Amino acid sequence: MAEDLFIDTTLSKEEKYKTLLPQIEALVAPETDLVANLSNVMAALKETFNFFWVGAYLVKENQLVLGPFQGPVACTRIPFHKGVCGACYTRRETILVPDVEAFPGHIACSSASKSEIVVPVIKDGEVKMVLDVDSDQLDDFDEVDQKYLEQLMKLAENWF
Repeated sequence: MAEDLFIDTTLSKEEKYKTLLPQIEALVAPETDLVANLSNVMAALKETFNFFWVGAYLVKENQLVLGPFQGPVACTRIPFHKGVCGACYTRRETILVPDVEAFPGHIACSSASKSEIVVPVIKDGEVKMVLDVDSDQLDDFDEVDQKYLEQLMKLAENWF
């Protein structure tokens, strides 16, 4: 598989997801390395949607530890009970935050982040990682993002 994405920039957000997900699946299918797959997924999401920040936080040493990402430097370690990522880990569900300033306990890794979506990867009943996507715009994520990012993270279960 060629390591090129083919996404028509004139498509709607949902159409972009529908076009991107099969390409990501084909890209990662032959690879078994977690870091390699996560790296390509983060790059594909950043390239397609120009998210402000997109990355993985992996469960390690009883906390969330920064994994592959695209965007400005980020918080390296997040306790399970802190911020949106910690809440996602604890609640074991996707969290959409239209305004990060209104989220109790939000961790400001970047003051430019305005809204966020965090999606867990759960395998064998355990959260293995969370996908964290930030925008520099308020209320930038919706049910479309949730639906397709959850589908993508379902695929990620196979990497653990």
